[in-house]
Amino acid sequence: MGAGDYYDILGIPRNADDKEIKKAYRNLARKYHPDVCKEPGAEEKFKEINEAYSVLSDEQKKAQYDNMGHETYTNASKGSYTGGGGFGGGFSADFSGFGDIFDFFGGGQRRSGPQSGADLLMRIQIKLEDAVSGVDRDIEVMHTEPCVACNGSGSETKKLNTCPRCGGTGQMRQAAHSAFGQFVRMTTCSQCDGKGKIPEKICRECRGSGHSRVKRTVSVHIPAGIDNGMRLRMEGYGEAGDYGAPNGDLFIEVYVQPHERFTRNGDNLETTIEISPAMAVLGTSVEIETIDKRHIDLRVPAGIQFNTALKIQGEGIKRRGKPGDLLVRVKIVTPKSLSSEQKELYQKLAELEGKSSGSGGFFSGIMGGKKKSKK
Repeated sequence: MGAGDYYDILGIPRNADDKEIKKAYRNLARKYHPDVCKEPGAEEKFKEINEAYSVLSDEQKKAQYDNMGHETYTNASKGSYTGGGGFGGGFSADFSGFGDIFDFFGGGQRRSGPQSGADLLMRIQIKLEDAVSGVDRDIEVMHTEPCVACNGSGSETKKLNTCPRCGGTGQMRQAAHSAFGQFVRMTTCSQCDGKGKIPEKICRECRGSGHSRVKRTVSVHIPAGIDNGMRLRMEGYGEAGDYGAPNGDLFIEVYVQPHERFTRNGDNLETTIEISPAMAVLGTSVEIETIDKRHIDLRVPAGIQFNTALKIQGEGIKRRGKPGDLLVRVKIVTPKSLSSEQKELYQKLAELEGKSSGSGGFFSGIMGGKKKSKK
């Protein structure tokens, strides 16, 4: 251990409490894990971190370490292993700190101590109008909660004893010998399932699990402006954790149903109106129904062109303090059938347009007029 004593390795003061020790260890272990960090010496650093934590996180070992000092403690706690094939000496047989999150054979993270509850994911559908203004919804959640009979302990007496199989560590060691030395693999204790504690008397209601499965109605506030695929997080509404550990969270994934009249574009809404050619030429006023069923008069200016969008401010998505707008897209619809009177008027209009703009008529300017014949 060339990096100094265990406190220096974890970067903590000598008066650090259990919470500070665990926090420092987790941060360093994630940083130097061989599966993550590829820097030279990372694996050795990772082993040092695990060894330091295995001592400082154990109250009895920590007291011995503080009294004996680093050199005396490490020399006393480490022996040597002489294996076959001519290999001997210098190989530490003490793997107490290793394997806390690194498995020499399988890799990955092992279970140790009370585990937090699993997260849950639900998917719900809402109407576009609810996404625009926000809504409160009641949803039914099926999840596990701490058993009422034993307060989540799994014990009828609400008392837990140290697991006799693993001695409270929550893990079992499996040693294997080879020509290269002794290898140790840490596995989850099968008796306590990695918790380190077992019920004094198994609860008859939950059969020692500490959990019961229930259906709850949960009120969820869906904020204005939520978009398709967004997730809401409800802390603590997931599965129950082990005794003494927090519950998981509930994630609600929202899907917004299509609307028959409105589409969404960011914070804006868009709808369509249809007017006749005469209305487009002369201008008109139309009544627009907003997504929340209010009615607004919209002035369509004379000479409006096909597919022009008219804006009604503040009638879009209501979030971030400043709401979006409602865009009204104008479609000019040509009538497919005309009465004799209408047809006569259109013919008269065509004649007038032809006289006012020359032989090309009204559309000559748009289409470029007729080509002059070459002499």
